[in-house]
Amino acid sequence: MSTFPKLGDLTGIESMDQCRHTLEQHNWNIEAAVQDRLNEQEGVPSVFNPPPSRPLQVNTADHRIYSYVVSRPQPRGLLGWSYYLIMLPFRFTYYTILDIFRFALRFIRPDPRSRVTDPIGDIVSFMHSFEEKYGRAHPVFYQGTYSQALNDAKRELRFLLVYLHGDDHQDSDEFCRNTLCAPEVISLINTRMLFWACSTNKPEGYRVSQALRENTYPFLAMIMLKDRRMTVVGRLEGLIQPDDLINQLTFIMDANQTYLVSERLEREERNQTQVLRQQQDEAYLASLRADQEKERKKREERERKRRKEEEVKQQKLAEERRRRNLQEEKERKLECLPPEPSPDDPESVKIIFKLPNDSRVERRFHFSQSLTVIHDFLFSLKESPEKFQIEANFPRRVLPCIPSEEWPNPPTLQEAGLSHTEVLFVQDLTDE
Repeated sequence: MSTFPKLGDLTGIESMDQCRHTLEQHNWNIEAAVQDRLNEQEGVPSVFNPPPSRPLQVNTADHRIYSYVVSRPQPRGLLGWSYYLIMLPFRFTYYTILDIFRFALRFIRPDPRSRVTDPIGDIVSFMHSFEEKYGRAHPVFYQGTYSQALNDAKRELRFLLVYLHGDDHQDSDEFCRNTLCAPEVISLINTRMLFWACSTNKPEGYRVSQALRENTYPFLAMIMLKDRRMTVVGRLEGLIQPDDLINQLTFIMDANQTYLVSERLEREERNQTQVLRQQQDEAYLASLRADQEKERKKREERERKRRKEEEVKQQKLAEERRRRNLQEEKERKLECLPPEPSPDDPESVKIIFKLPNDSRVERRFHFSQSLTVIHDFLFSLKESPEKFQIEANFPRRVLPCIPSEEWPNPPTLQEAGLSHTEVLFVQDLTDE
């Protein structure tokens, strides 16, 4: 879930730009932003950063909020009314003077509860003091700040029951011992809702009491996600008995359960839509990857064909160059051949060559000429192979026409033992 909707739901800020501005002021620390909203409501300086323009508060202005106030019992009998009337002026004077004193004290020394510096420490301290005074049999306390409890209740779509403990109130002890720690109350709270509690003498509890605007103690507020905002849907004030508390909490939950059911259905629909969109995106990506793979293979095939065509082209060009060079070499050899001796020259040799294609070629050479001349003559012929060797039959031997390690200087025709008339065979060595 995005940080903007979280802050908006917890603070009531509807503008996304305002949410962004608030988070930027607190270095994107949503806990610090929410806590400063509580501080700002009382007009105290910001603990973390300069305060934003609007305070954090859960929606408490809904006219449909269920409110249940238990008044203290009226005096009975003549004696009770007499005591009540006698003590009334003293109580009025006492509370009036106390209120005036507290009001004047605010101008002299700010209320230390107005500055929240360690909200988790406030919660843990209250839990320890509660267990020391009332025992360990109590509803499971939410071990986190008020804003964290709101966030978890919203995320889990659960009811959040907030208890503000007035240490100095005359009904707090009886409520905690007899009502809040009653087994049936503990069972209901632990199984149906989250439970957050703190003393109003602690800065964190005091901030929340100012946000929820309680009138008297003991004070309970039921909060839930309603119309996509965390909203107070029930307020219970005064000394409530266990059975009455169970009935009131059950009534509030039953009256508002449809909102949670509706929100669960909406979330499920959003999740299904998100899953469907994700599946569609995955299918699209798979199709895209398949198309990309096909395109890649097509490119590779085109590249392979191009390379093959290029290789064939290069081979053709190389073959053409080789043939041209071969033809040029044949022509050069032909031009360098010595003139053919006349038939009546006594030193001439008549040689008949039998080529691999069964054709015959005849030419005269001089006894003093090297066997290389015979090779060059045959090489210059169009029908002769590129590589060949010349063989004689009687005796059968290969004539050393090309310089080698054994014959660095090929012998002359006379030295090779050729007669005036010879038949030599040309052996094709091109494929070897």
